[in-house]
Amino acid sequence: MQDPISTDARLALDLALTVRHDGHGGVADDLADTTGLAAWVRAHPELTPDGIDSGVPAAPAVDDHLPTAVVDETTLAAVRELRAAVRALFAHAVRPAAPSSADAARLMPVPEALERLNAAAARRPVVPVLSWAGAEGAEPVRVHRPAAGPDDLAARLARAAIAFLAGPERHRLRACHAPRCVRYFLKEHPRQEWCRPSCGNRARVARHHERHRKIT
Repeated sequence: MQDPISTDARLALDLALTVRHDGHGGVADDLADTTGLAAWVRAHPELTPDGIDSGVPAAPAVDDHLPTAVVDETTLAAVRELRAAVRALFAHAVRPAAPSSADAARLMPVPEALERLNAAAARRPVVPVLSWAGAEGAEPVRVHRPAAGPDDLAARLARAAIAFLAGPERHRLRACHAPRCVRYFLKEHPRQEWCRPSCGNRARVARHHERHRKIT
């Protein structure tokens, strides 16, 4: 059994998965507007320990964090640009297998994707900070905080993507090619071919129909 997915891997993967199949043969974008981005951030409280737009409480974070997430058009544009870079690098990572069909024909060139990813991470440099709070006998913890000014979504997500792509979990990354699926996923066992059992079922049905069509 594989180890649990790290926070960085989950954030990077979930960012990529905001591009998804719409159930009708097309592709949907969960980050089409600021409302969609705000909803996505709320679903990831590790990004915003103090909430979003100063109004939504969230769970404490262990590492990098945003004191309060500001979701506006500028933030949306930065996160969408970062997502395009991450998806291009995901496509590069799964080679020689095919990338997700959602954007295979319009992927950003890898050098440009790397430049955008690194630039996003550099928006807010971070420094290690020692935290030693809690009950008597608690262990000290190293956390990271922005070196100057508040952190932002694009910088935090870029750091997560860098940690994932430079780490061992990258080797488990795959694109699901089942009918009506455009997802990337991390393999949980060596024989896994699809992101979910439902995708495997659709793929087997499609193969059966294709074999039957060729026979007839």
